[in-house]
Amino acid sequence: MPGHAGPGIIAVGAIGALGLLAIFIALFIAGFFLYLGAKLVGIEKATIGKSVVAVVGGGILAMVIGIIPVLGWILAPIAYIWVVKTVFDTGWLRAFLAVIMTIVVEIMIAFALFVLMGISLSAL
Repeated sequence: MPGHAGPGIIAVGAIGALGLLAIFIALFIAGFFLYLGAKLVGIEKATIGKSVVAVVGGGILAMVIGIIPVLGWILAPIAYIWVVKTVFDTGWLRAFLAVIMTIVVEIMIAFALFVLMGISLSAL
């Protein structure tokens, strides 16, 4: 029937919508961690919005450059740091430290969640 969406179409649309929502939530969380890392190293112009932009832009640029065998694998992290440097209008050292601190904060929060949930490192 024209104009009638069957249950299969609705289910596919719902799964697609949930997938998009999950992507947006993941980008916000990654942006929040980058924001924390940037604030920890003293980048005053850091905002969560700029952090999300840096995560998206840096991720896309690193993915495109990372396709190049060997050389891309070296240049991709540099490209990501360049995007962080540009978005936050800071220097190379602070951008690099912000990315490192982001990783450290992510590991610390993951460890804290493991402890709160009672998951030991030996179970991993």
